[in-house]
Amino acid sequence: MSMRTARPTTGITPNLFGISYGLAGLANCWGYAALLGLAPRLVADVLFVTCGVVWLVLMAGYLPDVPRRPGGWRAELADPVMAPFVSLIPIVGMLLSIGLMPHTVTAGRWLFGVCAAVTIAVAGWLSGQWIVGKLDLDRLHPGYVLPAVAGGLIAAIGAALAGWPGAARTFFGLGLVSWLLIGSVILARLYFRPPLPPALQPTLAIDVAPPALAGLAYLSVTRGRVDAVAFLLAGYTLLAALVQVRLAGLYRHLHFAAGFWAFAFPYAAVATFALHWIDYARPPGYRVWAWIVLLAISAFIAALAAGTVTALARRRFLPRLS
Repeated sequence: MSMRTARPTTGITPNLFGISYGLAGLANCWGYAALLGLAPRLVADVLFVTCGVVWLVLMAGYLPDVPRRPGGWRAELADPVMAPFVSLIPIVGMLLSIGLMPHTVTAGRWLFGVCAAVTIAVAGWLSGQWIVGKLDLDRLHPGYVLPAVAGGLIAAIGAALAGWPGAARTFFGLGLVSWLLIGSVILARLYFRPPLPPALQPTLAIDVAPPALAGLAYLSVTRGRVDAVAFLLAGYTLLAALVQVRLAGLYRHLHFAAGFWAFAFPYAAVATFALHWIDYARPPGYRVWAWIVLLAISAFIAALAAGTVTALARRRFLPRLS
């Protein structure tokens, strides 16, 4: 084989950005706990720095390599399985900007503005691609909510924290309506079509994220107003979490792989939303309950990180490039 045509058998694929996405979710969970006065801010800051380093390392290995792959960026954004995960690159950037704003508002706003613009552009491109690309329903998976749904709702949270209420409402509408439309199609596929292949079954965890994110975005846009809408979103988040309990038996039979990071951010989002309700209801020992939530999600993501390090050491983690 010539050097011009030789390609590595493994490499960085877009779903690996789920690692930085999950770390950002955990960092924001601790940051929210610090905002509520339930935990120290230092832990969140350390997690944000760790997330930023992982994000930059992944981008350094991924972005320069894509143009050298067959079809380049056009093929990457047309891939029916991996394309939705490309949106995680700017989405993680928005989450990092949320961690940056308490320390330097100006830099945080700039990072958020750039990443939000890229997120919406990618969401628009991918939505158009799915219209013209003759999408196969059986290849649809819950990761399709990432570009417009997760992207829009996280953008709403970031814009609210940046002090841009108009943009926050706009992004909230984008994310919420996209969730109602795309989420319905995904549920129909999961209910009535053949099961997802094992490699994609961890993406079922992504379904728990939209209601939790919608609840957090609503609280951000309304400045913490707890009304019927907030309770409605909490109720659906509870249902989505119970569905995950039923799916535990399915997950138990899967072998650890990069796709397991699909669990990290959704569960962190639910933990963050749970912290809000613990602080709102203030049951007896509410601080203990808050710490149980924080330590549980931290231990879960730490286990994912340990499994990743072990798999990397054994050279069994990086996906194969087609």
